[in-house]
Amino acid sequence: MDDFYRENILDHYRHPHNKGELAQPTHTHQEDNPLCGDVIRIDLDVNENDVIDQVGFSGEGCAISQASASMLTEMLEGKTLEEAKQLGKEDILAALGIELGPVRLKCALLSLKVLKGAVYGLSSLPDDEDEDW
Repeated sequence: MDDFYRENILDHYRHPHNKGELAQPTHTHQEDNPLCGDVIRIDLDVNENDVIDQVGFSGEGCAISQASASMLTEMLEGKTLEEAKQLGKEDILAALGIELGPVRLKCALLSLKVLKGAVYGLSSLPDDEDEDW
């Protein structure tokens, strides 16, 4: 089963879904992981009913950070901002489907940190070792 998840991660890394910046996003945020150099930006186009019509991400980094961003963008389309706010660490880890050590966990959760910054309109989020979004 781990092989299936590893292949899925590599597929999202090689062929990311929703890769690219939106021309006129209503919400956007970017963060980096200074420990490894991963960078992720998420753009959202949210309509008047607070539903995410379009999502894009850009950035660079390891396979885990880029695959988790790709997977997260798939989870977001059609959700309301409130539903997006409810997404958490367990959702990302379930999508990845493999066990991660502390260093790789920060890579996997970078896209979630960026999403939270975008939906809450923050300029940055605290860099907390015990993140439990």
